[in-house]
Amino acid sequence: MSIKFRLTIMSFLQFFVWGAWLITIGTYCINAKGWTFSEFGSIFSTLAISSIFMPAITGIIADKYINAEKLYGVLHILYGLVLLYVPSVDDPNMLFYVILSAMIFYMPTISLSNSIAYNVLKNNNFDVLKSFPPIRVWGTIGFIIAMWATNLSGSKDNANQFYIASVFAIILGIYSFSLPKCPPQKLIAKDATLIQKLGLDAFKLFGTYKMALFFIFSMFLGAALQLTNMYGDSFLSNFENIPKYADSFGVKYSTVILSISQISETLFILAIPFFLKRFGIKQVMLISMFAWVLRFALFAYGDPGDGLWMIIMSCIVYGMAFDFFNISGSLFIETTTDSKIRSSAQGLFMMMTNGFGAYSGSKLSGIIIDAYFVQDGVKDWHNIWLSFAGYALVIAIAFAILFKHKHNPNDVANVSH
Repeated sequence: MSIKFRLTIMSFLQFFVWGAWLITIGTYCINAKGWTFSEFGSIFSTLAISSIFMPAITGIIADKYINAEKLYGVLHILYGLVLLYVPSVDDPNMLFYVILSAMIFYMPTISLSNSIAYNVLKNNNFDVLKSFPPIRVWGTIGFIIAMWATNLSGSKDNANQFYIASVFAIILGIYSFSLPKCPPQKLIAKDATLIQKLGLDAFKLFGTYKMALFFIFSMFLGAALQLTNMYGDSFLSNFENIPKYADSFGVKYSTVILSISQISETLFILAIPFFLKRFGIKQVMLISMFAWVLRFALFAYGDPGDGLWMIIMSCIVYGMAFDFFNISGSLFIETTTDSKIRSSAQGLFMMMTNGFGAYSGSKLSGIIIDAYFVQDGVKDWHNIWLSFAGYALVIAIAFAILFKHKHNPNDVANVSH
C-alpha cells in the first residue's frame, strides 16, 4: 500500500467521523429536541472551547514527547468512546459537557493530521504543495459521504448519527498506529529555558507584527466559519412549517443539498496550489473573506423553492470560502515557521480559528439571534444571514487595509522542503 494511499485513508476517515453529525446536530437539538438557539449555541461552542487549548497542547506534545501518529490514534479512540454516550443524554446542560469531552479529543486531531501528512510526505521526498491537496480532498469526500449516510439513513434528527461517527472514529484510531512513524522533532536540552521545556516556543510568533495580525484575523474570520454548519440544516428544515415548501426537495433532503458545500471543497482544494503561487496568501485569504460575504447573502435571499438556485450557489461558494482560508492558512504556517515548532504553530492556528474565533461566533450568534431575530418562536432567517454577511464584509475590508504581505512565489515553493 503506497504512502499517499495510506494518508488518503487517514484523511477520509478524519472528516467522515465529524461530518456524520456536525451538520445535523442542529436539527437534532433545535428541531427534534426543541431546545433554544442559546442552548444549542452553547453546545456547539464546545468545538471552540476545546480548540482554544487542546491543539496547542497536543502540538507541543507531538513536537517534543510522543510520536504524532500514536497520539493521533489515542485521541480518536477516546473521541469515539465518548460519542457512544451521547444518545443517552437528554439534558442540554449535560450534553454540553459530553460534547465538550468529545471535542477535547477530536479537535486537535485536525492539526495533527496535517502535521503527520506533511512529515510523512517530506520524509518520502514528495512535493508537499503538490501532494497534500489531493490527499486532503479525500477528507472532504469523507465528510460528504458521512452527511449523505446520515441523511439518507433517516438519522439526521436522531441519535444514530453519533453511533455512525463513533464506530469509524475507533477504527481510525486503531488504523493510525500502522502509519509511518512521526517522532518528536526536538529533544529537550539540559540548558533549555522554562518556555522551551514547556514547548511554548511557538507563542513567540505573536511577537512578530505580521504573524500576530495573521492570527488575529484568523480569530475574527474563525467566528464565521462554523455559522452555516451550526444553522444551515435547521434553516432549511424550518421551511417544512410553510406549506408551500413542506414537501420540497430542499427540505426533505436538506443535508444532501448542504453537502454541495463539501463537494465544492473538493474542487477548490485542488485549485489552491495555483492560486497561492499566482496571487499569494493575502489575496487568497481576501478572496476567502469576500466569498463568505456572498455565502451568507445568498442564504439570506434563498429558499427551497424558486430560490433553491441561490442556496446551491451559496454551497458552491462555500468551497472557496472555507478552503482558501483553512488550507492556505495551514500552508502559510508551514512556509513561515521553523520546523522545530511547526506542530505547535499549526496548533496555534487551530486555537485562533476554531478556538477563540469559533467560540465567540457560536456563543454570540445564539444570543443575538434569540434577542433580535426571533419573535413568537418565528426565526427571521433573512436578517440573520444578512447580519453575518455584514460582519464578514467588515473583516474583509479591515484585512485588506491592515495586513501587509508582499507575495513571493519562492516562499510557497519552499513548503516542499
